[in-house]
Amino acid sequence: MTVGYGPGMTTPTSPAGKPILGRKRPVPAHIAVYAFVIVPFLALLAAVPLAWGWGLSWLDVALAAAFYVLTCLGATVGFHRYFTHGAFKAGRALRIGLAVVGSMAVQGPILHWVADHRRHHAFADREGDPHSPWLFGTSPAALARGFWHAHLGWVLQRDLTNQERFVPDLLADRDMRVVHRLFGPLTIVTLALPALLGGLISWSWAGALTALFWAGLIRVFALHHVTWSVNSVCHMIGERPFAARDRSANFWPLAILSMGESWHNLHHADPTSARHGVLRGQIDISARTIWLFERLGWAWDVRWPTPARLARITAGVVA
Repeated sequence: MTVGYGPGMTTPTSPAGKPILGRKRPVPAHIAVYAFVIVPFLALLAAVPLAWGWGLSWLDVALAAAFYVLTCLGATVGFHRYFTHGAFKAGRALRIGLAVVGSMAVQGPILHWVADHRRHHAFADREGDPHSPWLFGTSPAALARGFWHAHLGWVLQRDLTNQERFVPDLLADRDMRVVHRLFGPLTIVTLALPALLGGLISWSWAGALTALFWAGLIRVFALHHVTWSVNSVCHMIGERPFAARDRSANFWPLAILSMGESWHNLHHADPTSARHGVLRGQIDISARTIWLFERLGWAWDVRWPTPARLARITAGVVA
């Protein structure tokens, strides 16, 4: 079996002689991972009393919404549909832009993110999948453990996916290696930029502080848990209208917040498709963004779903 990987590239899921896991995450980087998880959570605990009559303005709401949409699309259109699955082709400027904005979602450096996700598709809901909720059994206790593992537990593990096996195309791309190394500075940018805008627009230190809190930390927290819910909830609950080799499901309540990623059953049935929400009424903001890129001439060779392909996977034919 083969899975569509990087842009214009098809790579075997099991190349001989290359293990699934690579090196372990260095201790300083692993401490940073815990910080990325814990600090936004602590910010959430402070959010309710701060929002009760003080500390939240319409400017904060607007900045949080804008940065959420921008960085979420960086992850969904960029890291996921473009870099992981090659759902379309793009020029260098858009390629670098998507890598930079995707990094600002603070979900890990691009080489780690893409390697993990390609590995997820190669072993979906089987041993080797980095974040399946079904790895520990089907009893209530096993599923509770599996949900925690799929949602967050796997993020806290030190083992890294083997990049030589899963992202050789990105390793060969100097631009992507540079963006990967810039993950730390881009994390600072994604928190500092809302604060800078909040301070300049409100012309106050208080505006900068509340923008950092709401459009920085709380926005990162919300985006983290929406993304992790696609890994956990969308492999446990929802509809499965298409044939896939795993338990991926469509979970409509997350469709808008995930920019269309929660139409997860179609995605696993047809991983390289640029559109995941293919049925009537299924909103897919990421697909509409790719459509816009195509209309502007920034993207081409877009892998839109075809009636023949949809008929096959609806009928139970798995590629």
